Amino acid sequence: MRILLYGINFLPELIGTGKYTGEMASWLADHGYEVRVVTAPPYYPDWHVHAGYLAWRYYKEDFLSPQGNKIKVWRCPLWVPRSPSGIKRLIHLASFMFTSITIMFSQIFWQPNIVFLVAPTLFCAPVAWVTAKFSRAKAWLHIQDFELDAAVGLKLLQYNGLRKAAEFFETRSLRSFDRVSTISEKMVDRLYDKGISKERCILFPNWVDAQKIYPLSYPSPYRKELNISPDKIIMLYSGTMGEKQGLEILIEAACKLQNYPEILFILAGTGSARSRLEKQSKGLLNILWLPLQPTERLNDWLNLADIHILPQQADAADLVMPSKLTGMLASGRPIIATALSETQVGKVVSFCGKLVAPGDTKGLITTIQKLAKDPQLQLKLGSTARDYAVNYLGYEQVLVNLEKNLSF
Repeated sequence: MRILLYGINFLPELIGTGKYTGEMASWLADHGYEVRVVTAPPYYPDWHVHAGYLAWRYYKEDFLSPQGNKIKVWRCPLWVPRSPSGIKRLIHLASFMFTSITIMFSQIFWQPNIVFLVAPTLFCAPVAWVTAKFSRAKAWLHIQDFELDAAVGLKLLQYNGLRKAAEFFETRSLRSFDRVSTISEKMVDRLYDKGISKERCILFPNWVDAQKIYPLSYPSPYRKELNISPDKIIMLYSGTMGEKQGLEILIEAACKLQNYPEILFILAGTGSARSRLEKQSKGLLNILWLPLQPTERLNDWLNLADIHILPQQADAADLVMPSKLTGMLASGRPIIATALSETQVGKVVSFCGKLVAPGDTKGLITTIQKLAKDPQLQLKLGSTARDYAVNYLGYEQVLVNLEKNLSF
């Protein structure tokens, strides 16, 4: 079977959609599928095209899977804004759609069996659909992020006429695909609300390799490398630092907890909001800012946490499912999330961590203090988190389930 993957993010991006699309491509190639990828130069989450690439150039690469199978990758130019506001994001996504048209249409001669579009970006839906139509292939849309809903909820798209046009485009696009999948049960429910029939909707969650991410029986080497004393209780946030993460609440909590020297916040990652957040935290000695860490050291890194912390804005709670959550769970550490219990994040974290209402800084501070003082509860919750990751989010398990749905 020939599968054409189409999406703006791909490896070597270390986090988010690019990571999962790359791992899916590798798994499929290693299980006998012919895979091609049409994507953009890597730029996320820095919002800056990586060294070795130029934003305005086309590239053709051979990407090798872990077992040495070749995946042909085409990278198409795009515009990457340094400060991605609502309108700039739309232009950014549209730029990739336009530059990828000729490459996608050229794949018609390859005659793929499935054209698999990963959203973001939904802008590319017409291109994917036309390519599938002329290839006599099935069209599959996989939604990592409800872009439009999140943009409206976070007030990134405030022009009423533009919003209505975008909603019309989204509805027509969703209904044109043979299969539509997304990453959480709540997001599947959202598809039903948008008029997609149940027989076309599939749950396809993000995964974690629980053999590579697991609880260490000894302190993480990072403690020694960063010169962090054994008595420090580390609250770790690692990942994208954008607007929808709601990281301001961590700065506020750290400010209020300055008189509790045993609690250290470590914030690692990059994104459009990082520079602003660093300015807000200036002078706080209980926050350590770090860059994203190498993939090959991810297990050591996640095990640095005593407690993982996962802030979310209320308006984006069920429109996105944080990809970082899978690794947090597999590391066997408890999680504090700012989410309501009825959201997907809330459903998962409620039995392996603690929930705080979004925006409730006082509640977050109280929860941090209580959990930091209770190492036995930390162990119990962490063990439950690990069990959930192994039983429901295993890399092989999730992709085997995907494979069962590829013949339709």
